[in-house]
Amino acid sequence: MLSEFMAFVKKFNVLPIAIGLILALSFAPFIDAVVALIFNIIGLIAGNEMPAAFLDTLMIGDLLVGPVISTFISFLIVAFVVFMIVKALKKSGLDTEAAETPDQKLLAEIRDALKK
Repeated sequence: MLSEFMAFVKKFNVLPIAIGLILALSFAPFIDAVVALIFNIIGLIAGNEMPAAFLDTLMIGDLLVGPVISTFISFLIVAFVVFMIVKALKKSGLDTEAAETPDQKLLAEIRDALKK
């Protein structure tokens, strides 16, 4: 049973996925704080008396759009950070491509044999 579990962990790269998930979850509150700061600054510039409540009350017509805009800005920040990390890893020479699976190796061999 333990050997089957270890084979599963190795085959599907569970450990790196778990580490990535933990890092992403710990990074989310920081991004939320940065977005709140950005909106507080925008609220102060716009003359909002309570910039902390700027996101909660931002409306276009009868639609509350503040939370949607906040989530979109959070997504952009996370996407930019991931892009910069991948760019730095590629520049450092580390391989960021996924390892080839046994199925992919077999398909490549079949493809190469058919080319001959």
